[in-house]
Amino acid sequence: MRLGDDALLRLTTALDEPDLSGTRYRLIGPLGQGGMGNVYVAEDTVLLRNVALKVLRVQDSTGELAARLESEARVAAALEHPGIIPIHDLGILPDGRVFYVSKLVQGIRLDEYAARTESLADKLRVFIKICEAVAYAHSRKVLHRDLKPANIMVGEFGEVLILDWGTAREQQADASHTAGHGTHGYMPPEQERGEALDARADIFALGATLREFVTLRSMPKPLASIITKAMHHDKSGRYDSALALSDDVARFIDGEPVAAHRETPLEMLVRQVNKHRFILIILLTYMLIRLIFFLALKR
Repeated sequence: MRLGDDALLRLTTALDEPDLSGTRYRLIGPLGQGGMGNVYVAEDTVLLRNVALKVLRVQDSTGELAARLESEARVAAALEHPGIIPIHDLGILPDGRVFYVSKLVQGIRLDEYAARTESLADKLRVFIKICEAVAYAHSRKVLHRDLKPANIMVGEFGEVLILDWGTAREQQADASHTAGHGTHGYMPPEQERGEALDARADIFALGATLREFVTLRSMPKPLASIITKAMHHDKSGRYDSALALSDDVARFIDGEPVAAHRETPLEMLVRQVNKHRFILIILLTYMLIRLIFFLALKR
């Protein structure tokens, strides 16, 4: 008897489900799927909380995938920052597959958040939080190498978490494990060529993320200049750090001139008017009232 597609999918899912016997975790259900592993919701029966449990999807005869999953867990665990997903545990299942346990993220992906949020300022403030988390990782000499909206979550209270550190590496001169890892459209040219990377590779990805995140029909020139600088084809033309990028975005939010854009006199005038619009309205209202009183007294 031939199995239908739905039956085959259910059977494959059941076979992939991890055997958590002998661990402190109880399987609740599937959560998602990555390139080399599945993610499940599980209950920590000791601390009585739900967690995310990531496990290799298939047996790993060479040990390469297991090593990569262990590296992902250890890299993320070493980065203690509110914007980086915390790792709780790392272990091996009875069937020999490696797993790790992390915080169960409650929220939506960055691209979903962008679709639901109209305020440009709110979007940019979230982006600044992303930059701050990336800057912290860079301060620990760690490059993410696959930053994109699908790897960033926004919680219901505006908290930001960067996920999927499976391609992360320490910044070094060695270019091994560089080519082919990442996502086309978010990788800088040097990463696609397999060259040695530094923090400016992640800055390119941040620029691509910002470009997709804001999704404006008519983008302000200063903001477009920020994206262009972050995504410069030559890394020497990009921002030197994620904090420099976030600082420029903050200046744009505050109505200040940004380092990436050279203003024309007209642009400067428009910016000042927009920045001080409330004060100008009060002054104009006051002057109009004085004019009305003056004309009334002349009669």
